[in-house]
Amino acid sequence: MNWGHKITIVFIGFALLIGTMVYKCTQQQYDLVSEDYYVQELKYQDKIDGSKQAAAISPVTIAQTASEVIIKMPGELKGEAVEGEVWLYCASKAADDVKLPLNVGYDGMMHINKNKIVGSNYIAKITWSSDNQKYYKELPFIVSR
Repeated sequence: MNWGHKITIVFIGFALLIGTMVYKCTQQQYDLVSEDYYVQELKYQDKIDGSKQAAAISPVTIAQTASEVIIKMPGELKGEAVEGEVWLYCASKAADDVKLPLNVGYDGMMHINKNKIVGSNYIAKITWSSDNQKYYKELPFIVSR
């Protein structure tokens, strides 16, 4: 084999390598944290204010049993009308995110069945309002199976 054939083989090998890399890159899935991140950025001051309000009362806690995740709201809110949303944010895969309306029972707890959640690392982003006050809290947790 002469040097011309060797150079041709190297060029063909390089072209195949680049083609393979381009194909792999086009198959990669990129999940954004949020599709409407600009609109959310404009409302970020609401999260800052809500975090300050939430820090002034008892903490929100997350516990788990074998079959459910339990979000315990602050004791000051027991018996009050609470409206809001729980966003279980999974940073590794947007398809595993879960958004639920905040449904707090009389005992001040929200029970979420683990069948709705994939075992992964989550950040619970809880937004709620009570007595014309808005609150916001983020809590990291791991769903164990």
